[in-house]
Amino acid sequence: MTRVPLTLACGDYDRVWPLADGRVRPEGIDLNLVRLEPEECFSRMLTNAEFDASEMSLSSYAIAHANGDDRFVGVPVFLSRSFRHSTLYVRKDSDITDARDLAGKRIGVPEYQLTAAVWARALLRHDFDVDTSGIVWCTGGLEQPGRVEPRTLQLPEWVRIEHVEQPLSQALVDGSIDALMAARVPSEFRIGSRMRRLWPDYAAREAEYFTRTGIFPIMHMMVVRADVHRAHPWVVRSLYKAFSEAKRIAVEEAADRPALRYTIPFLLDTLERQAEILGEDPWSYGYAENRETLDTFAGYLAEQGLVSEPPAMAELFGSSALADSRT
Repeated sequence: MTRVPLTLACGDYDRVWPLADGRVRPEGIDLNLVRLEPEECFSRMLTNAEFDASEMSLSSYAIAHANGDDRFVGVPVFLSRSFRHSTLYVRKDSDITDARDLAGKRIGVPEYQLTAAVWARALLRHDFDVDTSGIVWCTGGLEQPGRVEPRTLQLPEWVRIEHVEQPLSQALVDGSIDALMAARVPSEFRIGSRMRRLWPDYAAREAEYFTRTGIFPIMHMMVVRADVHRAHPWVVRSLYKAFSEAKRIAVEEAADRPALRYTIPFLLDTLERQAEILGEDPWSYGYAENRETLDTFAGYLAEQGLVSEPPAMAELFGSSALADSRT
């Protein structure tokens, strides 16, 4: 049987390795896996649809779909998830000590529409009662100047955005912004001299957030080009099954070794604590398993002016993956 050649771009995650090394082969697909940083995957796919399939920002895809962009079909494989209590930074000498101190301030963020930023803004508003409408969102590159939104945003007047030419990491330590919201750890924080996290106890806060809400925030998903899906509708289901199996292997292998697989001394304790707090499968794939998280995110998109009304998240995904999300 002839296998369909398919080029797929995504990040270099342990939950992808079994696909990269050939231990898992998607049914009917000859997979060419291109491992790239997420920002490059998103940009190249959104701009030129360069790949047959790609990892994709949840917010970028949901916003594009809500605005009539029908170039892609979603696969309910969520390669990146992360709590966002660790992503807020201030200067070490700042008098900002509480989330409420951020009201009316200038906060740097690489892109207003960034999925991590959507979750973090929602956190400020709903968990800490911060009036985010008065915040000026200063956008630009975290370490390099020139980063812009992947597409022109149609935002309400109350959303205040300024583009910053200076790298945001430097802008914070220089004082031109008051705080920084970044998915990547800023270089100035790694140096350790002029920047601190707003919440040093972020891990405890994240555990409490999950216990209270049941949400492990989704950041990225998978998409297939619509023309590929039209020619081969079954590829969505095939990719879903393959990525699910790759994740199962990665999770199993993380702890099942006579020597530690990763350079994390307390790996076993971390895995056991993770299971205790988050359950046995916190990285669950499938639409049905993640409906509450996806619908919550849809509400945040509308609340923050990124879409006019919460998108119907089920419409983001190929129907073959919705019919039965279990393998």
